[in-house]
Amino acid sequence: MSLDQKTIEETISDLPLPQRVINNLMTELKTTKVTKKQLDDIITRTLAVYDYSRIEAGEAAGVVSAQSIGEPGTQMTMRTFHYAGVAEINVTLGLPRLIEIVDARKNPSTPMLTIFLEKDYAFDRDKARELAWKIEATNISVLGSMSTDIVEMKVIVELNRKAVAQRNMTAKEIAKKINEELAVFVEVSGDNLIMKPEKPSYRELLQLVKNVQSIILKGIKGIKRVVIRKEESGEYVLYTEGSVLKEVLAIEGVDPTRTRTNNINEIFDVMGIEAARASLIHEATETLREQGLTVDVRHIMLVADIMTVDGDVKPIGRHGISGEKASVLARAAFEVTVSHLLDSGLSGDIDELRGVTENVIVGQPIRLGTGNVKLIAKKQA
Repeated sequence: MSLDQKTIEETISDLPLPQRVINNLMTELKTTKVTKKQLDDIITRTLAVYDYSRIEAGEAAGVVSAQSIGEPGTQMTMRTFHYAGVAEINVTLGLPRLIEIVDARKNPSTPMLTIFLEKDYAFDRDKARELAWKIEATNISVLGSMSTDIVEMKVIVELNRKAVAQRNMTAKEIAKKINEELAVFVEVSGDNLIMKPEKPSYRELLQLVKNVQSIILKGIKGIKRVVIRKEESGEYVLYTEGSVLKEVLAIEGVDPTRTRTNNINEIFDVMGIEAARASLIHEATETLREQGLTVDVRHIMLVADIMTVDGDVKPIGRHGISGEKASVLARAAFEVTVSHLLDSGLSGDIDELRGVTENVIVGQPIRLGTGNVKLIAKKQA
C-alpha cells in the first residue's frame, strides 16, 4: 500500500540531513508512489551516501580542492578558439577559459549568449530566425552598399531589397532612423538613399559615410552576430557573438529561465550573487568536461563559494581572495613579498599563524588533520 504525501514529508523532514538534501528528496517523491518498505530503503540508502560523502573533521578541504582542479588543469590545451564550422562563433576554451573564470574577468575574450526560446518560438525556424534578426545588430553594410559621388558631394546607399524585406524594414524606416541619429536629410529614391553633408567638403563626406556605417538600424548594440542551431531535442537555440543579457531577456519569445551568458560579472549585475555562483560552477564544469576531464563538482563549488561569499564576485589572486588573507606571511608568500612585509611593518600588523602557509614558513605543525588536535598529559596526583 502506497504512503500518502503528508506521511512521506513528515518522515523525511525528521532525517539528520541538510535542508537541501531533504528538499531534493521531497521533490523526487512528490510524483512517485512508494510503499513503507520502499521509503525505508530510500532513507537507508540516502543516509549511507550522505555519510560516505562527508569529510573527516580537520580535513584539508581547500588544499584537496586546489589540487583536484590544478592537476587536471595541467592537462588542458592552450587553444584559445574553437571553430565548430565556417559560420559558427569563436569561443575561448581550455586553460585560457579556466583562467578567465577564476580571475572573474570583467570582460571575457569571447563573450557570448546562449538564448533558449519559449515553446511558440523554439520549434518554428521562421519565428526563431525573426527573433534572431530582432536581436542581431543590423547596420547599413548588411542592407546594401555605399558609394560617394565627389562631384555632387553626396553619399548614395543602394539597398538590397531582399535583405531589407527579410528584416521587416522599409527604405523609409531606414531613412527616418538615419535622420534621427545624425540630423541629416535623407532622400528616398526607389531602393536608394541619398544624403549630403552640411558642408560640401570631401572630409565631411567621408565623416558622413563613417557615421552612417556606425548606426544600429535594428537589433541590440553589442550583439555582432546570431547563429541558429537545431538541438537534438528538435528545438532551435540562438548563439550570439557579444553579450547584452539584460536587453535580450526583455525580448518577447526569449525564455528568461534558461538563457545564459558566459560573462559571470554580467550575470551578477543582472541576476545577483546566487546566479553568479551557479554560473561559476556551470562554466568551470563545462570547460573541464569539454577537455575530457572530470572533477568532482564539490571542489568547484568550494571555489565558487569562496569567490562569492562576500556578496561580490572576487577573483582568486592578489587582487582578490589571496590578497585579502588575514595573515601577513600568507599574503607575502603569494606575490609582491616586499610590499606586503613593508606595509605590514609600517602598520604594526600581527600574524596569528592560524593558516597552512604561515605555519609552514615558520616551521610549525599546520592546524589540519593530526595537527588540529592537541594532547595534554594529566599529571598523576
